[in-house]
Amino acid sequence: MFEEILNHITQYDTIIIHRHMKPDPDALGSQMGLKAILAHNFPNKRILATGYDEPSLAWLAQMDQVSEADYEGALVIVTDTANQPRIDDKRYQLGDFLIKIDHHPNEDVYGDISYVDTEASSASEIITDFARATQLTLTNQAAYFLYAGIIGDTGRFLYPATTAKTLEMASFLRQFDFDFARLTRQMDTFSLKIAKLQAYVFDHLEVDQTGAARVFISQDVLKRYQVTDAESSAIVGSPGKIDTVQAWGIFVQQADGHYRVRLRSKSAVINTIAMRHDGGGHPLASGANSYSMAENEAIFQELKEAIQMDKA
Repeated sequence: MFEEILNHITQYDTIIIHRHMKPDPDALGSQMGLKAILAHNFPNKRILATGYDEPSLAWLAQMDQVSEADYEGALVIVTDTANQPRIDDKRYQLGDFLIKIDHHPNEDVYGDISYVDTEASSASEIITDFARATQLTLTNQAAYFLYAGIIGDTGRFLYPATTAKTLEMASFLRQFDFDFARLTRQMDTFSLKIAKLQAYVFDHLEVDQTGAARVFISQDVLKRYQVTDAESSAIVGSPGKIDTVQAWGIFVQQADGHYRVRLRSKSAVINTIAMRHDGGGHPLASGANSYSMAENEAIFQELKEAIQMDKA
């Protein structure tokens, strides 16, 4: 299918690349890595990247100014986005042809071409594989973006999604000239306010005897520490450092009162829980939404049950 994707790329003069809302390093890495590859190999084409500029990741990438007129007769590619409601910039439907490139469970099959590899650690791994398979030339900048995406989604090769192929792709990217040590330090660095929020999480974390854990971060707490919802994602892995914690939820209250729920697990499958609560994702890393305290309690109960089933 890579050749089919490349064939469509060669047919269009304008290519606009989207990714998911509230981007993480893989969303930006796959989007900007693909942009850098196409811009270098097809210098006569207009390659644009669109979406919200996330302040906490401004050091990694910033978006282009894309007008509605740019979509006329354009190819649109969406990376790292499992379902259509999560696509950042709803104008993705205005293009002439749509391609989906993703690594999440394919619950929403959209696009004229849908390439989904759930065995890949990240969308950035897929873009790297695509470039190598189609013999497109990578630049140092492209390698920088794609490496950022891979180490972001694998937790610097900590998570189970890391495969031999993941390491092979990362090794290939490391041959390019970019400051990988500075990049990894940047991704592992957080501000003093995030450090204080992390202390709050450990101080208020509730751990059940099953190994299920949860913490609530209210709007008042976000304001107290001057942390945005996007910035709060920096502490999502913190509970997993505790030896007795097997799966956990970070319940972050949104401005409208509902909760954005970040779910993580060491072995129990939790994306089925997310799908029952207006969300989805990977088996061990998912996101959901809760619209009441009763639903918060239901999610936590399901988390306990998932752990017990995993141990059975």
